[in-house]
Amino acid sequence: MARRRAKDKKIYVLDTNILLHEPFAFLNFQEHDVVIPMTVLEELDHIKDKHKDVSREARIAIRALEDVLKDATPEQMLQGVALPSHAEEKNAGHLFIINDHHISDQIPGLPGGENDHLIINTALFLQREKAPTKVILVTKDINMRLKAKGAGLKLVEDYRTDQLIDDVRFLYKGYYKFSGDFWSVVKDCRTHNEGRETYHFVPRSVLPNAYINEYLIDEAETFAGRVLEINEQEIKILDLGFERLMHKHAWGIHPKNIYQAMALNALLDPDMDLVILTGPAGCGKTLIALAAALELVIEKGMYDKVIVTRNTPEIAESIGFLPGTEEEKMAPWLAAITDSLEVLHKTDEHPHASVQYIMDKANIQFKSVNFMRGRSIQNAIVLLDECQNLSAAQLKTIITRCGEGTKLICSGNLSQIDSNYLTAVTSGLTYIVERFKNFEGSTTINLNGVVRSRLASFAEANL
Repeated sequence: MARRRAKDKKIYVLDTNILLHEPFAFLNFQEHDVVIPMTVLEELDHIKDKHKDVSREARIAIRALEDVLKDATPEQMLQGVALPSHAEEKNAGHLFIINDHHISDQIPGLPGGENDHLIINTALFLQREKAPTKVILVTKDINMRLKAKGAGLKLVEDYRTDQLIDDVRFLYKGYYKFSGDFWSVVKDCRTHNEGRETYHFVPRSVLPNAYINEYLIDEAETFAGRVLEINEQEIKILDLGFERLMHKHAWGIHPKNIYQAMALNALLDPDMDLVILTGPAGCGKTLIALAAALELVIEKGMYDKVIVTRNTPEIAESIGFLPGTEEEKMAPWLAAITDSLEVLHKTDEHPHASVQYIMDKANIQFKSVNFMRGRSIQNAIVLLDECQNLSAAQLKTIITRCGEGTKLICSGNLSQIDSNYLTAVTSGLTYIVERFKNFEGSTTINLNGVVRSRLASFAEANL
């Protein structure tokens, strides 16, 4: 058994962006060996002192490496330092630091000065020296993966340990649509009435893959409900009523279809601490979220304020040092919010004055993601717009800032990712949709079914 394991052992060479994406990534390769070229340490050193959000990840990665290597001698570092392992894992891998500057060029014409090329050269050197052991370069840089393959490296991979799905098409939508009529599928169920609410108890076999707070609708438009409880035998469903759900409204906004109706129901539910809205541009995510926020703050008085935040196009880097308050400098990035406010009050006699009055009355605050760390937000609605460009770590930072009585609304479009370091499957939005899909205090609604303008629909299908 031990001989077989030794034969199957692999060597993973990590690029810098892996440690910036997940500072503890080098601990996640089980019994395999991990190599970190000196060039990676130099890049981390250059990044750690910059005034960027990613600098924090660089510092965490350096400290994590130091915790493993602090007692190792130079000889031990060359031979490999055992990585921490769980008690049940007796064959832990080793961590190597290699001085890649002294490795001769493995491929003529591959420039040695660029950091990417130095790291690729290290992997090529190990591939030759450690054969037949498999050597794998792990990087999130697509272009680097292409260059490495072109240079002759046999195995190149993306870092997928924290990737919960392989295809965004299979991302949890937050609802399940029955073919035809709901009752023709269910047929037999137990019904219970408590005051104004009606609950149905259906066999688990009807929905074997149901999740808490998942909405249930049918093609016949006769039924709408939400999953409340799940056990091994049956599922408890709250009957929302299709027509009643369609008549939901907030701040003068009425849903155009059942998808927006489900979103409004979740947004107006005080028991929902986290509401995630996904869907293409123009489907009404921001407008519905803002209308619900105004309804809950001004009309119902359930919250004290609305905090609106989003990442800036430079992936949450500094908002600059030009004169002006934080809100004034964030205003251009949050124009979608002010646009939505204008839509909500376009029929008023003085729309501009109405928007300013509502912003003051609802205590709407524009904040930068940069300044969310360390805060504790109490009794507020936090509207996080365009969060498809945030990493899982950045979203975790914001979610953990929400204190008692705070509702977080995350919205984003996975087809419009501006970050150079994220894809649809690695986006923080995808991550939280999958992580929170069985949390009793959250729900997700995908608004792909929303009918948008003819122009937007045509552009998305043909451009």
